Amino acid sequence: MNGLHIQGIGVSEGIRIANAYVYKPESAAGVEASAVELIADQPSAVEAELAELREARARCAGQLDELTAKAKEAVGEEQAGILAGQRKLLDDPAFYPKMEARVREQLEPAPRAVSAVVSHVASLFEGMNNDYMKERAADIRDIGSRLLACLSPEQPLGLAAIAGEVILVADDLAPSDTVQLDPASVVGLITRTGGATSHTAILARSLGIAAIVGAGDGIDAIRDGDTLVVDGSAGLCIARPQEAEAERYRLRMNQDLERRRSLEAYAARPAVTADGARVELAANIGSAAEAEAAVRQGADGAGLFRTEFLFMNARSMPGEEEQFRAYAEAARNLEGRPLIIRTMDIGGDKELPYLQLPKEANPFLGFRAIRIGLARQELLRTQLRAVVRASAFGTVKVMFPMISGLQEWRQAKAVLTEAQAELRNEGASFDESMEAGIMVEIPSAAVMAGQFAREVDFFSIGTNDLVQYTVAADRMNEHVAHLYDYFHPAVLHLIRNVIEASHAAGKWTGMCGSMAGDPLAAPLLLGLGLDEWSMEAGGLSPMKALLAALDRGECRALAQRILALDTPQAVRRELEAFRAAKSGR
Repeated sequence: MNGLHIQGIGVSEGIRIANAYVYKPESAAGVEASAVELIADQPSAVEAELAELREARARCAGQLDELTAKAKEAVGEEQAGILAGQRKLLDDPAFYPKMEARVREQLEPAPRAVSAVVSHVASLFEGMNNDYMKERAADIRDIGSRLLACLSPEQPLGLAAIAGEVILVADDLAPSDTVQLDPASVVGLITRTGGATSHTAILARSLGIAAIVGAGDGIDAIRDGDTLVVDGSAGLCIARPQEAEAERYRLRMNQDLERRRSLEAYAARPAVTADGARVELAANIGSAAEAEAAVRQGADGAGLFRTEFLFMNARSMPGEEEQFRAYAEAARNLEGRPLIIRTMDIGGDKELPYLQLPKEANPFLGFRAIRIGLARQELLRTQLRAVVRASAFGTVKVMFPMISGLQEWRQAKAVLTEAQAELRNEGASFDESMEAGIMVEIPSAAVMAGQFAREVDFFSIGTNDLVQYTVAADRMNEHVAHLYDYFHPAVLHLIRNVIEASHAAGKWTGMCGSMAGDPLAAPLLLGLGLDEWSMEAGGLSPMKALLAALDRGECRALAQRILALDTPQAVRRELEAFRAAKSGR
């Protein structure tokens, strides 16, 4: 008989086998605020309580500063921004000052005031209409727990040092817990709650820990010390497996680890096909630190700098100097390799409270990305001035997201031209020949690729949005998830049209959506003539190994066969058959 199978959401791939470490944090967050008496209505009592709250805030800030510094070393600047964002909450007028106000005006003791404000703010996030913002409520509760613990210093906060290899089992992990995990000891984790965009998931991937979130009440059956198998790719945890079942997974785990070790050699090699063609493989990044890491992992450049992370980790709109420093540092870290900076892609599932964007019934079809930039041109001009200035420090290119027609492209290009003229008049140094291109995410842009190709310097296909707009299926809606497929024939024909139009005009086409990092799609994209792939840096070495076994002639023939097919299922079958034939040689 096999062990107990617990299904969750796989968010960080890998197979690991180890004993369970059931984590039940003892934190002041568990204190029932209603059980704490009100403080005396006396100035001295109020001031004493406020003094305790301020001391706790100072301790909390110090802890977060220390953790942020550690996180930058362990997982990079973007992920460290999770904790830096919590630190900024302590200065937010809608957060900490409200706690002091409750102590002063309602005579609430500090723990009750903290709990009340945290509960209110977290509930506001939980009521938002997209998953990313809902999951930010966990960050609010995390800093609330830290503040409460700092009010009761005798109570430990976070994970104690763990000896040996374990798989962590928890209801959830706060970002400040996850960033402290040592991947040498915590080799896997499974949580009751959480989603694919939760910070637990993001940090687990950065640390290389096999992880499953959202496993529900199934984790209640796991006992401390139980043998566990975690398959982060399949989202499956097996508790107390029988020896035969454990041995099967142990074999797969060892094969996976051996495969990863063998791929490390590809990081220092260029991507070359079996017939000797050089292929450009770039990385998607969100910070200068990730640019540096991408170089170490063998990237030919950065095919997408997601600048929105710079905005989302700030309490107010970053100015030109702050943006310039971030872009210039990324350019320097790439050491001459191309850096494609996408202008602010806010809207849809990415909100900026300080921009006060209107609430919309269909945000993915509404006021987002370049539409915001063109409506509020002072924002776009500031960003473009920073990008242009950064071009003096490397091979910088700029691209505009969510372009639906030539008029939008021309308006955006005009703002870029104005920014360049301003800087030229100011005597600033920059690359006068800096390339400018567009993201192809809307079917209208793909259909009009021939006309665009006369004016833009390059295309970058964003398959994540292109698919959802082509098949009219929200990529975050589980009820229509089965329709969302980048192997849909309509999507493939749009991709071919873009690539052929760019080549006819002597231009090039890249791809920075998730399709670019899918090994199953690689021979098809090679056959279609894609010039540049941009993906998460961890996928670069596996993709180089795959491309080394592919012949362009065979892939072109494969692409022609696939373009004659009429369903995504048929496309997948053809690609699976091609992969099986290659592996069987």
